[in-house]
Amino acid sequence: MIRVLLADDENLIRSALAALLALEDDLAVVAEAASAAEALAMARAHAPDVAVLDLQLPDRDGISLAAELAGVAPGCGLVIVTGHGRPGHLKRALEAGVRGFLPKTVNAAVLTSVVRTVHGGGRYVDPELAAEAISAGDSPLTPREADILELAAGGAPVEEIAARAHLSPGTVRNHLSAAAAKLGAPNRHAAVTEARRRGWI
Repeated sequence: MIRVLLADDENLIRSALAALLALEDDLAVVAEAASAAEALAMARAHAPDVAVLDLQLPDRDGISLAAELAGVAPGCGLVIVTGHGRPGHLKRALEAGVRGFLPKTVNAAVLTSVVRTVHGGGRYVDPELAAEAISAGDSPLTPREADILELAAGGAPVEEIAARAHLSPGTVRNHLSAAAAKLGAPNRHAAVTEARRRGWI
């Protein structure tokens, strides 16, 4: 029996996924979570074989969660499902140890097949998302610049971003300026928009 953890903040989608997976004789949903914090707690409590994670969770993105789960539940296969996959997300996900990456538009047969494949040590990346990732190219942003842009995405002032990133306001301004220049953006707001459009944050 393959023990599955589901993490999605949309209750209807999570329940539907649980119901679909429960129809399979070899799959058992042992835990459900609506947030990254819940998913980490559930992973510690239930030691799942495979975790199916939504890309967008309210308290953290699914890729960051996947990286943490790799430490909390070693050996757990990691699958990301997304309603809006962007090329940069796929690269980040693979770097975080994710072995399955697919859109929410796939049918139940594909999802169950991916869970089994990942549990067996294999990989599955949606072909369309893979093709988009190849054509988009690599992000010009450093990891720190990407982090700062992500923190700036909500419109927070430089001082707040600096406090959250444990940096000085001047250093944050430098990172934001460098990121905007690399993206050909006139300001940090435009830089955030462009980086998001490319899936680099």
